Amino acid sequence: MNEARQATSTSLTGRVVIVTGAGKGIGRAVSLQLASRGALVLINNRRHMGEDDEQTSAAQVVAMIRAQGGQALANHDDALDPDAGARMVAQAMNEWGRLDMVYANAAVAQQAVFHTLSLNELRTIIDSGVVSTLSLLHAAWPVFRAQRYGRALVSTSSAGRFGNHGLTAYAASKGAIESLMRSLALEGVKHGIHCNALSPYAHSQMTASHLPPAWADVLAPEALAPAAAWLLSPECAINGQVLVAGGGRYARSWPVETPSVAGTDMEQVWAQLLDLQGQTHVDSITAFQSFMADGGH
Repeated sequence: MNEARQATSTSLTGRVVIVTGAGKGIGRAVSLQLASRGALVLINNRRHMGEDDEQTSAAQVVAMIRAQGGQALANHDDALDPDAGARMVAQAMNEWGRLDMVYANAAVAQQAVFHTLSLNELRTIIDSGVVSTLSLLHAAWPVFRAQRYGRALVSTSSAGRFGNHGLTAYAASKGAIESLMRSLALEGVKHGIHCNALSPYAHSQMTASHLPPAWADVLAPEALAPAAAWLLSPECAINGQVLVAGGGRYARSWPVETPSVAGTDMEQVWAQLLDLQGQTHVDSITAFQSFMADGGH
């Protein structure tokens, strides 16, 4: 992907976008990128205890955008609130009369292994990603369907695809979000709605303690912001895809399943499966049909 080409071809002038988790890191970088291309941005980040409006991270990003000649509004809803998405959509529609794009980016980090966390702590981590994403997409969906156009982007993670030690709940939330994205892509396409996922590698509050200094410099959030802007743009025709991005490099990620084999000796069956190449499917129905067809059914 050529960032210079993106910068000249992807104009978002007059289009309205909501970005959650937009006060810092990736959310802030993407919001600034979108605003620089002419988008009107609703900046969501929850208010912390004791903060005045102007002290919030959301207000600070709004100020940065306005200082550069852009348009933005702050929203301080807590993404854990199931009604937050509806309030964000209402705010954007009341102020600008339209909604074209949403980027569900809010999440909470996990800093401990599974057995040390309470069930409530695990649920909070999962809900911070899944509920916040559901809330925003569910509120935006009727608007997108009515106008027969919309671009939805969600934040996923390699942890959600491959797992990671100490990230059980976080990985579970990202795996759920990725599956949600694929299903919404299938439901939305006939209504002109595209839904994709960005899987970032970036230096942020969440990753700062894990990245060597040399990598932190390379993986600035600003390096992947043009990719997010492209995924949200009218020019982007892809749907139901995961784009991995970081430091100006990109990868594509997708689920695969091997052809099926028959047998009664499970060790032998598993050995055969390890030798087979995976293949992708457009949805779960075609995966099932392929599984049955391998057996001649």
